[in-house]
Amino acid sequence: MQAVSETGDPKAVPKVVPIDTSRPVATPIVLSDPAREAAASLAAEFQSAQPFRHVVIDGALTPEACRALMESFPDFSEKRALNEHGQAGGKSVVPELAQIAPVYSAFDQLMQAPEFLSWLTVVTGIPNLLYDPEYIGGGTHENRNGQELDTHVDFNLHPRTQWHRRLNLILFLNPQWHESWGGCLELLRDPFDTHDMRSVTPLANRAVIFETTESSWHGFRRIQLPPDFVLSRRSLAVYFYTKEPPDSGPAPSHGTFYYQRPLPPRFRAGHVLREADAQEVASLLDRRDHHIRFLYEREKEFSVALDLMRNSTAFRLGWLLTRPAAFVRDKLRAWLPGAQQPKA
Repeated sequence: MQAVSETGDPKAVPKVVPIDTSRPVATPIVLSDPAREAAASLAAEFQSAQPFRHVVIDGALTPEACRALMESFPDFSEKRALNEHGQAGGKSVVPELAQIAPVYSAFDQLMQAPEFLSWLTVVTGIPNLLYDPEYIGGGTHENRNGQELDTHVDFNLHPRTQWHRRLNLILFLNPQWHESWGGCLELLRDPFDTHDMRSVTPLANRAVIFETTESSWHGFRRIQLPPDFVLSRRSLAVYFYTKEPPDSGPAPSHGTFYYQRPLPPRFRAGHVLREADAQEVASLLDRRDHHIRFLYEREKEFSVALDLMRNSTAFRLGWLLTRPAAFVRDKLRAWLPGAQQPKA
């Protein structure tokens, strides 16, 4: 069941998933029988996968279920396409799945069903998985032509419950796609070293499940569709958590870390700059400038938060209460110069 990315002539006709979208169907959203029955073999693939633990499942849902989700996918919304800086972009996100359409409410029910969570535990080996009803960062994702997603590792704690984020599940809903168009999901252990990168073409009813860790870097390159080709990259993203930290121990709480992609290897001495090259350089520099501005604004927010903490009544009271103990400690050190310093 592990999918392999297509290769070949970029001008060739792209692979098309045989899903009939000619008529609407009301259908329950359920796992396909092959996916449900292959839990043990999928678990073996998950455990041995490189560059980090993951599995790719073709035909994850029944064809009827996938078709229903594709037909009811929400229209692109400019209001839901704002980036970290509040600017309109080319990615629209709808986290309120149950409100989109009945079939999406059914998908939401599947994600929280005990039977599905048990199947997910068998596949991944992670017990006590919790579904996120808020779909923080998840939901429907639609990326238009020209959009890309910088390689990144995700935030590691749920912002409200403080649960530990453990799994990403992505279901693609694109009836056709070719890897030459960009937009393929890339999985990397280290963004500075791409030799063991795994690429997954985002074809309909193909699901990717991967462990969320401090080294589960992922993203996709810029979408570049053929001229006059009307299509967008559509997917569903669901994240799962546990109350307990992973066996490796909890990492310090952090948001999403992005890696800014460098210039492609073709930019070297002797390369003749074309218009497409100039546009790519301008795009990369613009994205890097926006990222630097984002980090600057976040640093200012951290500084304000620290100042508020230092000036709070609780902090000042704690400082006053600990001063006598610090005074005694300093005097003892002065009187006993040979005494050992306390270990950190």
